[in-house]
Amino acid sequence: MRQSPGFDVAWRTIDGLKVRYATGGKSGEKLVLFSPWPESIFAFAPVWDGLTKQFEVLAIDLPGFGRSEARDDLFAPQKMGEFIVKAIDAFGLTSVHTVGLDVGSPSVLFAALMRSELFRSLIVGAGATVYPLDVDGALKWMIEAEPLPPLNAVEVIGGFLGSIRGYAVPTFVRDDYLASYEGDRLTRSAALVRAYPKDLAALAPRLASIEVPVAIVVGRNDPYGLARDAALLRERLPHARLDVLEAGHCVWEERAPEFQSIVTQWVSGGFNL
Repeated sequence: MRQSPGFDVAWRTIDGLKVRYATGGKSGEKLVLFSPWPESIFAFAPVWDGLTKQFEVLAIDLPGFGRSEARDDLFAPQKMGEFIVKAIDAFGLTSVHTVGLDVGSPSVLFAALMRSELFRSLIVGAGATVYPLDVDGALKWMIEAEPLPPLNAVEVIGGFLGSIRGYAVPTFVRDDYLASYEGDRLTRSAALVRAYPKDLAALAPRLASIEVPVAIVVGRNDPYGLARDAALLRERLPHARLDVLEAGHCVWEERAPEFQSIVTQWVSGGFNL
């Protein structure tokens, strides 16, 4: 059913949870997108039409993110990686190119370690992936605060969107982000980044064994220190490429044409490193 411009949105029960997804395109390479935080699948609005003209695209709100139902045991990268594998299986897909940005980055890396045959390539970025952690700003505070105070979704999302340069956020997108994290959902979902120290420590010695090709895309001026994280990740993966764009955190929105071009070239054969 069409609920928002350009997106065919539906729901499916996966691992006992009601999960929102959108589909587009009917042919070509299979591309699976997982929503960043504190956004949703509508974060891909600037690139959706371009990608669906070339590929078969599936976008999924991870549990507890966007409008998908939450479950507390999944708020950790390794457990979310297990869910990603279940989600790809639920749609009957294999040999997919997977985009996991922001909180999706470490989760898709774990997924590739669990079931490498499901993935032709990964596209990650703007999410912490290495250990010891090398992060700054609000992300560092959210990870380390003891205890983490309740987060006001209106204030946090308003400030977050205001930091994206050169992108006029469509009303339907802004409204969806706010609805996605109303009540305690923003504070609750922050548990995933608070699990970074433990899970990324477990991921660190396994990065060199990831045989799936990985494209890393990050903004040079990411306020959370994630450009440094991306450079370190590139060094530790055996088959990886790094693109650093002149942007802040949300390269998929702030530099949408460049991001779309990188994804298109990569999925169309650039992943054969």
